[in-house]
Amino acid sequence: MCVKHDKLLELFCKTDQVCVCMLCSVLDHKTHDVVPLKEGYEGKKAELGKTEAEIQKMIQKRRLKIQEMNRSVELSKEGADREIADGVQVFTALKESVERSQAEHNDTIKEKPRETEEQAEGFIKELEQEISELKKRSSEVEQLSRSENQLHLLQSFTSLNAAPPTKNWTEVRVHPPSYEGTVVRAVTQLEETLSKQMKKLLEVELKRVQQYEVEVTLDPDTALPKLILSDDGKQVKDGDVKENLPGNPERFDLCPCVLAKQSFSSGRFYYEVQVKGKTQWDLGVARESINSKVNITASPQKGYWMIVLRNEKEYQAGAGPAVCLSLKSLP
Repeated sequence: MCVKHDKLLELFCKTDQVCVCMLCSVLDHKTHDVVPLKEGYEGKKAELGKTEAEIQKMIQKRRLKIQEMNRSVELSKEGADREIADGVQVFTALKESVERSQAEHNDTIKEKPRETEEQAEGFIKELEQEISELKKRSSEVEQLSRSENQLHLLQSFTSLNAAPPTKNWTEVRVHPPSYEGTVVRAVTQLEETLSKQMKKLLEVELKRVQQYEVEVTLDPDTALPKLILSDDGKQVKDGDVKENLPGNPERFDLCPCVLAKQSFSSGRFYYEVQVKGKTQWDLGVARESINSKVNITASPQKGYWMIVLRNEKEYQAGAGPAVCLSLKSLP
């Protein structure tokens, strides 16, 4: 097979070698000075050049895809490092808060025995003082009882016979302190601290999510004819009269629903919907392939991811059979 380049082909054809070349139109390859190429050779070269350019373009696209993936890996690592750093900061603060609560609880508990001890020490001091006075009186009475001086006995009897002034200790008690509820109060206080910290974290998380905010407007061509949309496409309410609107494949015929004009196939998106004051509503996202002409079954299998409100206070997630949601704070 001859090489494709012209000069090499010509030199090869002038040698004693037998050349069977699909591109050469002369059978005696030793007699011509210039290789007469068959018709279409230049076109094939152009086509090969185009193919080469396409291949290079494909290579470049794949290189760019590799760069994109490497960048995604870098962003993932950066995000992980940032999240770990934030977590360390938060959990360190929580750990310090727990340790501080524990220390305060321990100090409170330790203070109670000290108060009991001080009270007991005061009472014991009084009792010892009275014991000392009673011992002194006992000694004086004993000495007087051995005295043979009747005059002195008579003179001293009245004062010594009376008991010295003492306290009635019958009802005096030193009660051990009560520790009931101290741990509960400490944990309750800690819970309040954690709740405040959680609120701050949710505020930070909300700001992080809000960077994906998108503009969403309602599409009147999908709304059930009974629904009334505002001119700016930002509000919808239930009307009493079914409007005579042109039918189209996207319009809901049975359910009071309306879709947004915007649709998203990938990525993250954030938008807010005001539901205050409503007794019931359905809110979520739907596949483009849903059938808007039939009754809706709120489940991912049917193409719907929805949260619903019923009876003013019952929140559910549409998952085929509804899943009840227990919320600490209402939307």
